[in-house]
Amino acid sequence: MHKISALPTAQVQAYRQGAPDGYGNPPERAISNGEGNPCRHCLTYIPKGKEMLVLAHRPFPATQPFAETGPIYLCVEHCQRYEDLTNLPEALTASPNYLIKGYGSDDRIVYGTGIITPQAELQNAAGDIFARADVAYIHIRSASNNCYHARIDRA
Repeated sequence: MHKISALPTAQVQAYRQGAPDGYGNPPERAISNGEGNPCRHCLTYIPKGKEMLVLAHRPFPATQPFAETGPIYLCVEHCQRYEDLTNLPEALTASPNYLIKGYGSDDRIVYGTGIITPQAELQNAAGDIFARADVAYIHIRSASNNCYHARIDRA
């Protein structure tokens, strides 16, 4: 099984303290309606009525043509970073399909790796993408909205 990596705790803490998002804006605060607000740190759904951060996230070290930026949610309150190596996180169990695509060590899309895969086939599809030596990591995104969910690293 390949490792599903949530956002690093240090980055999440910075956002909670008001660090600028991918567009240079401070994170917005909102209240979860309990439907479809997955925290990208604990990879669970933020409960209804709980405060959350909404911000533009760029999961790349620098801006460049392939550095996609999009909206994400984070728990405002402390949460434990997802670290389970055996189970799929709650935040990846609600949708039937996900868009996954491989990136090279230069943080650019490796063409020919992007696929929409059923949730039940996520690990197998990641293994097929990792069969390419030029793939350093994989992003998991919403198949319907293209929102970033998590990263997959080689096992």
